[in-house]
Amino acid sequence: METVERRRVTVRGVVQGVGFRPYVYTRATGLGLAGHVTNTPEGVVAEVEGAPAAVSAFCDRLAADAPPLAVVDAVDHRRVPVAGGTGFSIVASRTGGPARTLVPPDVATCADCLAELADPADRRHRHPFITCTHCGPRFTIVTGLPYDRAHTTMAAFPMCPDCAREYADPADRRFHAQPVACPACGPRLRLLAGHPPHEVTGTDPVAEARRLLAAGAILAVKGIGGYHLACDASRPGAVAELRRRKARGDKPFAVMARDLADLDRLVHIGPEERALLTGAARPIVLLRRRAAAPGAVAAGVADEVAPRCPDLGAMLPYTPVHHLLLGLPGDPPGPRLLVMTSGNLSGEPIVTDDEEALDRLAGLADAWLTHDRPIHVPCDDSVVRVCDGEPLTVRRSRGYAPLPVALPLPVPAVLAAGGDLKNTFCLGEGRRAWLSAHIGDMDDLATQYARERAERQLESITGVRPALLAADLHPGYRSGQRARRDAAGRPLVRVQHHHAHIASAMAEHGLDGSRPVIGVAFDGTGYGDDGAVWGGEFLLADYAGYTRFAHLSYVPLPGGDAAVHRPYRMALSQLRAAGIEWTSDLPCVAVCPPDELRVLRGQLERNLNCAPTSSMGRLFDAVSSLAGVCHRSGYEAQAAIELESAALTAPADDAPAPGYAFALRPPPDGAEGPVAADPAPVLAAVAADVRAGTDPARIARRFHTAVADLVGALCVLARERHGLDTVALTGGVFANTLLSSACARVLDEREFTVLRHVRIPPNDGGLSLGQLMVAAAVHATDDHS
Repeated sequence: METVERRRVTVRGVVQGVGFRPYVYTRATGLGLAGHVTNTPEGVVAEVEGAPAAVSAFCDRLAADAPPLAVVDAVDHRRVPVAGGTGFSIVASRTGGPARTLVPPDVATCADCLAELADPADRRHRHPFITCTHCGPRFTIVTGLPYDRAHTTMAAFPMCPDCAREYADPADRRFHAQPVACPACGPRLRLLAGHPPHEVTGTDPVAEARRLLAAGAILAVKGIGGYHLACDASRPGAVAELRRRKARGDKPFAVMARDLADLDRLVHIGPEERALLTGAARPIVLLRRRAAAPGAVAAGVADEVAPRCPDLGAMLPYTPVHHLLLGLPGDPPGPRLLVMTSGNLSGEPIVTDDEEALDRLAGLADAWLTHDRPIHVPCDDSVVRVCDGEPLTVRRSRGYAPLPVALPLPVPAVLAAGGDLKNTFCLGEGRRAWLSAHIGDMDDLATQYARERAERQLESITGVRPALLAADLHPGYRSGQRARRDAAGRPLVRVQHHHAHIASAMAEHGLDGSRPVIGVAFDGTGYGDDGAVWGGEFLLADYAGYTRFAHLSYVPLPGGDAAVHRPYRMALSQLRAAGIEWTSDLPCVAVCPPDELRVLRGQLERNLNCAPTSSMGRLFDAVSSLAGVCHRSGYEAQAAIELESAALTAPADDAPAPGYAFALRPPPDGAEGPVAADPAPVLAAVAADVRAGTDPARIARRFHTAVADLVGALCVLARERHGLDTVALTGGVFANTLLSSACARVLDEREFTVLRHVRIPPNDGGLSLGQLMVAAAVHATDDHS
């Protein structure tokens, strides 16, 4: 009698909602094995029984041949008693026990579904919710685990007989696809318009929405993770009106293009950008604009979309509704490029609830293209750019959240609160951390409520019950205040802002912290140990602590936020600190109103409301205004972005003029302490160039080069004194790819190992991961002391 063997196989990772059970079924039946497979809170569990060679073949390549959206972390199998029986089945999911499986992110509509969407002979022709095992919503519709239709927002839509037959057929692409639907069983798309809004009947909602967009209307469009506000990107008036209604200032909008050809004439698209644009995640990709693109409405995009910005944020359609809005082959002409921006007022969270959309977007939208499938958790679009051939994640959200980050060290159950800008929080336990989707700025009460809901959802699907909390050192941060209120006896570790940035880069690159790195943390604002506003920092850091090796020299930040919004104030403060006279031939002096100039002079002389700052972000602002590039900032980092834009138009081989070099000043009288990098010589050189009529683009390029040279010089000094040879470049300033590339090049030439962010944002969106690692290390040290 032939020997029979039975094994229980447990597969952990992103294995629910990605077609893993159908894949197991097909593999097992193909090998002639009996048994069953089910979803459980810890992953996919199968039992297979048959000839030992067939059982081994089943186990050996289970991970290697997994479905395209699956991420297999581990496959464990053990022998169990033979049970007998024939056939293989998918059995009802098991509930109970701690959640240990991973929920997949939302992904773009696949090619097979798009072919059906455009096929008049297919029963899902033009169905706005077409999906299958390989595409569609996941994270934003999950209400619990295991991942079954009953635990999603599709639970309210009973399957029609045809969908139920596909769902139960192992040979069908929709076998156990939880969001499966068709025109007979929903969900349903509606168009609302008017005051008060009412449903537009008697016409196809999408066709009418396209007509409204082509006529210049602004539409609220319900997507996977929230509402977008959309308008025709080629109509200057529509874009300007959207900007006005949204209180957007000059902050760039993203656009959605029908296909790559519509983008190719506007921007440079390399192979890395092309892969990002067409991949399953479909983020917004920041693309360098072609020289003729700004202002070239005939090319398809109004200049009002991204004024004075070197990049155009672009994405391709990722839902069936998007494809229908932009038109299928044979559709009447309509907009081929749409502005697609978050459905909210600036500073508020993205709207997900339908009633709330009619209320909060009433002053922003002319009509609402909506549907009745609920969004359980908000998820904004991700933003990525390419730097030196590698992705640089600017905002990690849809398409990536809630995929876990592998940790180099095991951590206890930790919740890290993040910062107050670009907030994300981070849950971690063992060797995994889960960064939340992008939450937003914590000033708004609605954002704080959205964050609470997202935290509950992420805890429920990860099974992490935090026993340790982490938050920023700043006493006024709302994220930190909430962590303190919610501690309920649990320890709370306060983490210095730039230490967290560096720890985030270390964790992303798998460093175990056994050896410190030279952390270069450049950003706009971070609360320092001495109460000053830090932001131009060189720290010798591991997870457990840091030493401040060097920093930009302190200058006054006159009026706090007033200096952030009016970069000329920062320029005047820097000039005064450098001993450079305020003369009217300097743009920052000329642009400052006389009364404000008088008040500012007195404020600086008396040191009134002038916190000291070492911020590199504020130095970029100052040089931007001093060079005559940008004097008022309507959105975060506008002055620095426009300075980078100017620098990109200068010759790359333009040698720095004499004087474009920072002075390195040791602590006074041989005292212990950090080196101060004084920008006074650089500012003097900039002022001299301005007075000589030098092109602002050349000034901008020379300044970028000077900052890169400073990074190289101080890292060499740190290596000479401390023997360290790994440098982590982090902080929001390093979203500037011109600077990041220049610094990496300088450090490579000096034979340093350079760590730059790829999957985790360098800005405050990655802060919570670093907080988690530092809190775990500090807590472990405290436990052993």
